[in-house]
Amino acid sequence: MAHAVRSAVSPTWKSASWLLKLMIPISLSVALLQHWGVLAWIAHYLNPVFLYLGLPGSSAVIFISGAAAGTYAGLAAMMAIPLTLRQATILALMIALCHALPMECAVNKKTGSSFWRMAFIRIFMAFACALIINNVLPAMDSSYIYLGAPADSSLMEVLQVWVVSQTKMALMVFLIIYLLMIVQRLLEAYSLLAPLSTILSPLMRLFGLPEKAAYMWLVGNVLGISYGSAVMLELEERGQITKEEANDVNYHLIMNHSLLEDTIVFALTGISAWWVVGTRVSFAMIVVWLHKLLRRIF
Repeated sequence: MAHAVRSAVSPTWKSASWLLKLMIPISLSVALLQHWGVLAWIAHYLNPVFLYLGLPGSSAVIFISGAAAGTYAGLAAMMAIPLTLRQATILALMIALCHALPMECAVNKKTGSSFWRMAFIRIFMAFACALIINNVLPAMDSSYIYLGAPADSSLMEVLQVWVVSQTKMALMVFLIIYLLMIVQRLLEAYSLLAPLSTILSPLMRLFGLPEKAAYMWLVGNVLGISYGSAVMLELEERGQITKEEANDVNYHLIMNHSLLEDTIVFALTGISAWWVVGTRVSFAMIVVWLHKLLRRIF
């Protein structure tokens, strides 16, 4: 445990620094766009679409940030726009299903799946999720974390508030990543991934996946889609899994990967972990079984 705590500091610093270099410019851009009225202009044109999702039109900026750059970029944008907890929950689910598309779809392609098909499915399912969740979520009128300045603030006040908010966000990001790094090291130190994957093998049948996909599924959900795909490539090369089976696993992982990290990140900002986990697992099952059904028909 002591070794895990010590050894996690250096990689945490590197990862947090990289993420903050991505998050801070996005956060500043959103803050300035809001101050200058650009977000209000965007909202005016997109409100008719996002209204059906229970979201303001300005939340399109949040979705695009998350889809293009990743969960943390979407989170930075979420905290720069005033939202209710209900709206933040819907956006968190959209980002969880559809984040870092360019990078992750390229990873999927390496293991035999179509880049554009993976991207289309994730975008489509993100909007389908928002549409469905908007009709079942209970009222959540409390405010989500807002690190921006009041609407009538001067540019100097906006910048002052932004500097303070980014300091808080940087500390939060560092603590979250540090915790995840410690968990990852403990899993590796006690060699828990292999026995856990054995226990989870029967669950794979429910997901529409081969039992031998349990290790890939666990790696993908604990360490991310890149690590999961690396394991998948190795198993393909050894002949322990077919390309068709690997493709089925990809259909699941595009909906449901980095489940540990994403759930912790959103939960620490007030989003219900049950909604994040339940929605992602359900949508992953729907995508895999529908894919298998269509494959049999056509």
